[in-house]
Formats: sequence, structure tokens, C-alpha cells
Amino acid sequence: MQQLASETARAATDPLTPRQPPLPARAKNVIYLFMGGAPSHLELFDYKPQLAKYDGTLPPKQLIEGYRAAFINPNSTLLGPKFKFTRNGECGAELSELLPCLANVVDDVAIVKSMVTDAFNHAPAQILMSTGSQQFGKPSLGAWTLYGLGNESQNLPGFVVFSTGKKGPSGGNSNWGSGFLPTVHQGVTFRTTGDPVLYLSSPPGVDEELQRSSLDAINTLNHKHLDDVGDPEIATRINSFEMAYRMQASAPEAMDLTQEPEHILKMYGAEPGKPSFANTCLLARRLVERGVRFVEIFHEAWDQHGALVKDLQTNCQDTDRPTAALIKDLKQRGLLDDTLVIWGGEFGRTPMVQGGGNDGRDHHPNCFTMWFAGGGIKPGVTLGESDEFGFNVTADRVHVRDLHATILHLLGFDPTQLTYRFQGLDQRLIGVEPARIVSEIIA
Repeated sequence: MQQLASETARAATDPLTPRQPPLPARAKNVIYLFMGGAPSHLELFDYKPQLAKYDGTLPPKQLIEGYRAAFINPNSTLLGPKFKFTRNGECGAELSELLPCLANVVDDVAIVKSMVTDAFNHAPAQILMSTGSQQFGKPSLGAWTLYGLGNESQNLPGFVVFSTGKKGPSGGNSNWGSGFLPTVHQGVTFRTTGDPVLYLSSPPGVDEELQRSSLDAINTLNHKHLDDVGDPEIATRINSFEMAYRMQASAPEAMDLTQEPEHILKMYGAEPGKPSFANTCLLARRLVERGVRFVEIFHEAWDQHGALVKDLQTNCQDTDRPTAALIKDLKQRGLLDDTLVIWGGEFGRTPMVQGGGNDGRDHHPNCFTMWFAGGGIKPGVTLGESDEFGFNVTADRVHVRDLHATILHLLGFDPTQLTYRFQGLDQRLIGVEPARIVSEIIA
């Protein structure tokens, strides 16, 4: 009884105390590779010979009836795929020539070609993908994960975010926000050069003894205030102060890629001290090893309204090798079994051309592709089909809500039961509309 009271007291001041999920879990960590801007499924994963055949012609009228695009006239001509595709691995998955490294690990991956979303502009679509709603103010997937499971690491944040693209994500900080959950569950952004978090170093004249005694005095006052008013944000403040103190030692060590052997750096294409997507993929593995629950890398570089060929080549050169290396590395270290890796953007790209030339595609919510690995995912499967132009899903439709339900299921939750009381309602990541668990990609 005394031990239970002690654990309850600890949980009151440490909202991130690790917890077991209510159901058997297949994954305990998540690495989300968010390809902001929306990669073209038609150039990377979903080859359409008919689209190549009818390149330069108008799409069938019945295909675009009632269709609303972000920028182009739906009557724009069809644009054939720009790259060759081949079958790969024992599973025979069809992939673009731009993804030779992913092709080498495709037997460990589940590809879903039948994703759909409700939004066709970047910010609302990213927020929907991240939080289950197009409206700002809802908790992100990473925040819900921390809320449900807590943080296994005592010395690092439970939810770490990197940004490696040309700019930050269009949806901004809301992609990793805590919404109406206590702010202790929000993502913490790490930099890829210098101190991972600003102000980790103590100012001149402040030694460890002075810092510790000052922090103890502040925490004593905060604990008294917490006992008086019970505000969870006070517990967040206590946790943040203590975490910042511990991170002064733990974060620089975790971010030090010079500790990695040369063959691992080469496998990822990582160069210590030089910011890159490759570096952050390797850092994601290092953080998961140290108990960080959720790592998200935003690579906002995929919005190819023009320069489709050149930019896709560049983006794949930047991301294909380290992504495949991450899967190999997790697998060889025994981490892939309980680490769920997610790759994808906020929507797809139109089968029709954008602009006066033949080198751009508009936003497209009706059909796009994502892939998954580890954490209870069935390896070497491809789910879903689209029509002959890659315009609409024709089989095994997977909405963003279904994706979220599946992720929560893999983490050990009934997605209808992971709730938080706010404004008189039991709020959920999946909202109130029906959502299914995509059992076809679960091992």
C-alpha cells in the first residue's frame, strides 16, 4: 500500500513516468520520417503505364467531375511518370529507380498505396496527419504517445523533433504540439549543429553546486504550489527544470556522432558536424537506443509544382540511403522489432501537369503512398490499389484516421479508449468518425 502511494506521488510530479499500455503492444518506440511537401507517388511507388501512354492528353471527364485541385485547372493534361520502375526483393515490390537503397530493404517494409486525406493544402493536411484534425490546437501523435506510455529515458525528452528540409513544416510547431494535453507531452526540437538545445551550457560563474542548490530551492516552492492548486502545468515546470539539468550532460553525448564507428557513418552517409537528413536518421537511432519514445524528422522539400525531375533526384539522393540504413541498423541491433518506422508526406501529387511545361504536379488528396517498417508491421507486403492514372483509390482505402488507429493499436491501445477529458468531452486522436485498424499490414 505504501509502495502504491509512493508511485502515485511520483506520477503526480512526473507525468512522464513510464507506463505499460492496456493491451499487448507490438511497438514501444516510433521514428516518423515526415516528408513535408508531399512526395509524388507517381514517380516513386505507383507506376502507371496508362498514364505514360496518355501523356499530354486531357483526363477522362468522368475522372475529374467535381474534383477540386489546389492550384491547377483539373482539365490540365495528363503527365506521364518521369522515371523507370523495377520489381525488387523477394516480395517483388515495384519501386522507382530513384530508390535503389530502399529496394535493398523492401522485404522489411509494408507499402500502402491507398492513402487518402481530407485536405489539399499543406498546413491543414500536415496538421491533420499530425493531430487527426485540420484545426489547430489538438495534440500531436507524438504527444498522445507520451501521454499513453510515458518516457523511458530519465535524461532526454520523450518526444524529440528535427527539421532537415529547405524550411520548417508548413503546419509549424502544431505538428508536434501538445494541444489540450499538459505541455510536458509536446515535442522538443533539437538542432543538428552546436548545442542540440540552446542554453544547455551554464553561464560563467555558475558551477554545478550552485545550479543544483538553486534548482532544489525552486522545486521545493513549485512542489508546495502543486500541492495547493494541483495544476498539471506546475508538474510540467518541475519536470522541465529537472530534465534541462540532466540534459546538460546527456544531450551532447547522445548527439555526438563521432562516437559512431566509421562503417556506420558510411552506411548512413552521415558526416559529424555537417547538418543533413542522414545525420538525423542516425541520431534517431541513438535516441531510441537511449529510451526516447518518439522521434520525428520533418524533411520539408517535396513540393514539386515545378522542377519535378531535378528536385526528386535531389530529394531521393538526400533521403534514400539514410532511410534504408536506419532500417538495416535498427534490425541488426534488435531494435526494429519494437520500433515503428513511418515514412510519408501529407498527400500525393496530381496525375495532371502543373504549369506550361511538363515538369510539375499539384497537390492531390485522393491517393498517395506511405510505407512502414518494424514495430509489428508485416514485412514485404504492398496494400491498396489506385485507378489506371493514380487518381483515385480503388481498393483497400486507408484514411489518415485509419493510420492513426493502426499506430495506436501497435503501441498497445484501443484507439477508441485512449482519451483525455477536455471541454466536457472525452477527446481522442481519431476523433468521432469511424476508423479501422489496418490489419492487412500487421504481422
